[in-house]
Order: sequence, then C-alpha cells, then structure tokens
Amino acid sequence: MASRPDRIGREFLARTRAEFMTPSDQMLGLPQPLLELPCGEGAVHPLPDPSGFEVPPLDLWEAIVRRESVREYADEPIAPEELSYLLFATQGVRAVVGGEYTLRTVPSAGARHALETYLLARRVDGFAPGLYRYLALRHRLEEVDLDPGISERVLAACYGQAFLRQAAVIFVWTAVPYRMTWRYGERGYRYLFLDAGHACQNLYLAAAPISCGVCAVGAYDDEAMDRALGIDRSDQFPIYVAALGRRRPSRRG
Repeated sequence: MASRPDRIGREFLARTRAEFMTPSDQMLGLPQPLLELPCGEGAVHPLPDPSGFEVPPLDLWEAIVRRESVREYADEPIAPEELSYLLFATQGVRAVVGGEYTLRTVPSAGARHALETYLLARRVDGFAPGLYRYLALRHRLEEVDLDPGISERVLAACYGQAFLRQAAVIFVWTAVPYRMTWRYGERGYRYLFLDAGHACQNLYLAAAPISCGVCAVGAYDDEAMDRALGIDRSDQFPIYVAALGRRRPSRRG
C-alpha cells in the first residue's frame, strides 16, 4: 500500500528503528567521506583567532534562563571578531584526531559532525554583503555568492519573513547525510536533526554576552533554499536557519 502523506513521519521513525538496521558502509569497510566539503572557486578569507576574543562576562545560568527568540535588531554591523567567535562557538574544530574525526565545540553523534555552515552576511564589518561558507577545519570563510540579488533569494526562500531583513547575519546549516549514514546507516538521518539543534542552541548562548539576539527559523522552501545556496540535494540539504543581529537598546526606565 502506498504511503500516506500523513504517515510519513511515523513511517520514518518506524523504519529507522535499531532492529531494522543493516550493516553500515563503515561496517562493510568502505572509505569514510571527507570531514568537510571541498572548497569551491570563491576567494577564502581569514577570520580573527577566536581565542583572542574577550567575551564579556555573563553568568551561564543567566544566559539560560533569559534565553528568548529575538526578532527585532538594531541597524548595526557586527565585528569580524564577533563573527569569528560565533562561528567557532557553533562549529569550531578543537582538534582533528588521526585524520578520521574532529572534536568540536558542539556534540555530534559519533563525532561525525555532518553539518556545513552557510552565512548570509548583511552587515559585517570588513566583509562584502553576500553568501559565504564556513571552512571549519581552517577557520575561514569562503565566498559562495556575492551577487547583489543573493540576499533576496535567501529571504524569499524563507517565505519573505519580514524580521529577517533586519538581521546582520543569517546562518543556514546544511546536512551532509553520507557523513553520518556512513557509520549509522539510515538511522543516521535522525542524528542530523539532533546535531542541528546542538549548533543552534550554542548560537543562542554565544550571542547573549555580546548583546546579540537570535531567532531560529524552521520555515523555508527547501527547493528555493537549495537554489539560493547553489547546493546539490544529492549531497546535502538545508536543515536549519537562524537570524542574528545586535539587540535594540532597552526602552525600559
């Protein structure tokens, strides 16, 4: 019997239960995929060393209990030092172990780290507006698309949500399934979504002490976002979006 659209989610959960898993490609001895997608043809820009960034003090408990999704941002740029810190906080590589896996600032199933970070820079000092990809292994930004229309294409892919126009930067995480399923088979698709949540939560917490706000976004047109990012769905797909900008000064008292 053909699958009913209203049962797709349940079928996914049922068919990725542990008892149905067959040997993964890792178990079959196939070579593992790359730890990061290869560079394209765009220019690569260095980022400031995140270890040299002095994070303003903020109690972790206070950051947790005050966490909120912020949809209004000041019309101010963020500094390259701040951007470097935010990227490292969400996907930064602390170590490469034996050329086989990475230890990062966020958890990942089996240290597979199957996410790529794309960044729509709208107001970042020292960077032309446009679309970039974070090269986590080198802590650099690669130019993907600096066409003046790229911002509108990304915003349109997010259904034109008005508050996104105020953001200084928009993070778009993509998932590279085979980096995860090589080890875990089809069950690995579950872990991709968990990993995206880890990255975005770190963005919320890292933004708090630098007076920035974040709003996670799950509403986007998949195919339109594929086109905006210039990605091939057979290799990767968009999994999560988040807007970030400087908080507006409080109007209280």
